[in-house]
Amino acid sequence: MPVLVITGTGTEVGKTVATAAVAAAALAAGRSVAVLKAAQTGVREDERGDAAEVARLAGDVTTAEVARYPDPLAPATAARRAGRAPVHPRDVAEAAAKLATEHELVLVEGAGGLLVRFDAAGGTLADVARLLSAPVLVVAGAGLGTLNTTELTARELRARQLELLGVVIGSWPAAPDLACRCNLADLPDTAGAPLLGALPENAAALSPATFRATAPDWLAPRLYGTWDAEAFRVREAPGRT
Repeated sequence: MPVLVITGTGTEVGKTVATAAVAAAALAAGRSVAVLKAAQTGVREDERGDAAEVARLAGDVTTAEVARYPDPLAPATAARRAGRAPVHPRDVAEAAAKLATEHELVLVEGAGGLLVRFDAAGGTLADVARLLSAPVLVVAGAGLGTLNTTELTARELRARQLELLGVVIGSWPAAPDLACRCNLADLPDTAGAPLLGALPENAAALSPATFRATAPDWLAPRLYGTWDAEAFRVREAPGRT
């Protein structure tokens, strides 16, 4: 798995922090890691973007952005409003492939969900995954509504014959409600793919040292961690099936 594409079921589901957790776990496992942000929106040139946040939390990773736009919008719209050239899927794929020649793992983080448009031609992160023949990790919410968005994302990946590696819950609440607890069993069935981790809420507020030390506890072995989905379900949702 030299390249892993990471998408979310939407915005604000914890995609960047999940990317940081995978990076931290891979580093702890002795891998060299690069993080590529396909299109950074909503930050000025002098501000820290998502890739920088991954590095702050995870540690010694190589970071790169293909394009950056100031407005917090879909990349195609943000590029048009800024009067700048859009980013194309091939640009992202080429940047990732180059990083893969120098690193054991390259994490490509998208912007928003799988089908957020990069350019006027309708290029998306799904096209990047296809060009790279890379598996896709989906970061999903924990609560009510996540089953629908997760299944829509999974169906689109299958329709495009892309590999869905699994699902990570981007923010697991300290006091999960009924929907969250039931979703632990329902998400893998909905996605047709394994649950590969659950990050605690406010994980980004941890000190970097604590984040790096505990990140492997949040992720399954497929993502360089020690997390066990069934043990987590039994602990967090006893009696739920």
